[in-house]
Amino acid sequence: MQVPEHARTVLDRLEHYGYEAYVVGGCVRDSLMGRTPKDWDVCTNALPQEVLRVFRKFHVIKTGLKHGTVTVMVDHEPVEVTTFRIDGDYTDNRHPDAVSFVSRVEEDLARRDFTINAMAYNPTRGLVDAFGGQQDLAARVIRCVGEPDARFNEDGLRIMRALRFASRFRFDIETETAHSIRRNRHLLANVSVERILVELRGILVGEGVLDMLLGFPEVFAAIIPELAGTIGFPQITPYHCYDVWTHTAYAVAAAPADELLRLVMLLHDAGKPACHTRDGNGRDHFYGHQDAGARIAKDVLRRLKSDNDTLAAAVTLVQEHDLHWPETPAGMRRLIGRLGEQNVRRLFQVQRADLAAHAAYALDKKDPRIRAALLLFEEVLEAAPAFSVKDLQVNGKDLMDLGMRPGPAMRQVLEQLLAEFQEDSLPNTRAALVDRARQIIPTLTEGHGQE
Repeated sequence: MQVPEHARTVLDRLEHYGYEAYVVGGCVRDSLMGRTPKDWDVCTNALPQEVLRVFRKFHVIKTGLKHGTVTVMVDHEPVEVTTFRIDGDYTDNRHPDAVSFVSRVEEDLARRDFTINAMAYNPTRGLVDAFGGQQDLAARVIRCVGEPDARFNEDGLRIMRALRFASRFRFDIETETAHSIRRNRHLLANVSVERILVELRGILVGEGVLDMLLGFPEVFAAIIPELAGTIGFPQITPYHCYDVWTHTAYAVAAAPADELLRLVMLLHDAGKPACHTRDGNGRDHFYGHQDAGARIAKDVLRRLKSDNDTLAAAVTLVQEHDLHWPETPAGMRRLIGRLGEQNVRRLFQVQRADLAAHAAYALDKKDPRIRAALLLFEEVLEAAPAFSVKDLQVNGKDLMDLGMRPGPAMRQVLEQLLAEFQEDSLPNTRAALVDRARQIIPTLTEGHGQE
């Protein structure tokens, strides 16, 4: 295993003063998998105050001193150093009430979540693997260290972490660990929504997301109750071959591995159960589910404390996910002006992912429309037209030169110029726009006190 220089410096300095030190956890796991670790953590039998003395000439951040953790900066790279420890009770199902420092690395590894994260390595002593982490890596399995119920009751976030690791690495979750996850999903109520959202995003962008969504729907319903009604909800229609939740799972997996797009696909049909009707022929309909889904997406992402940009884009894309594409350049220009170029690009990806989870009947009918719309979209962009008033070759100053004063009428003139351009009745040139503005101004400025 290749330990980078900054982490090796920490190991060597601790060993120089007679302490044991190992790189530990995710960096060992990733190295054994042939991946490049993002972070390097060290565990040691040196007590926290002794670690501070060993690194007295380094910049040291007292990250969590009472729990035995400090961060040592080496050549501007952080290395988290933690004293071997065992944890006390977890009365909040999230954090240990207290820790006790111990002398053996095996005791420290026993408190960790999963076997693949419970390995330590020292270049001289080699690998310490007391719980079969290497074997589980080879078998591509996520397994708790010790008793799964105990591990999850210590920290409910481990439920989400198990799904994230399984999704990220495309691993299976060992049977008893999987049963415990389902049994203890209520513990997620004790986890902060910010941490839930971080782990959820990690699950969604993983290669194994389909297996996680299909295998653990009750876990996702525990963190987003609005999804519970979609599980097993039928869709009796030629366009669909899955129930709503299964369709959702396949649509998520079909989307590009982008956090926003996969959040959208997770929520895009959440409004269907509330909008369900069945006609006299036994065929299901979900009229208005886009509006209901957009409201749900807004509520969910606000509750999970999403950033505003993600929330706004997700709500828009859920609202528009079933949009009928315009067939004319003018219609496409209006759409781009309304949603913005970036969201229209995303909408193509959303519709392709959605369509991939439909029956073949829908694919045959809808895919040609999406292809034609994409070609039209690109042609409209290549023509470099105006999508909003700021893209016009005239602005408020030009209208003031024509005698207008700033105010609502000025905005109306600009919007009418934009509308006429988008309808192909007016070129986006300064001369043509100014001439047309001279004609429009008298009809819109009456009563506004314009000169």
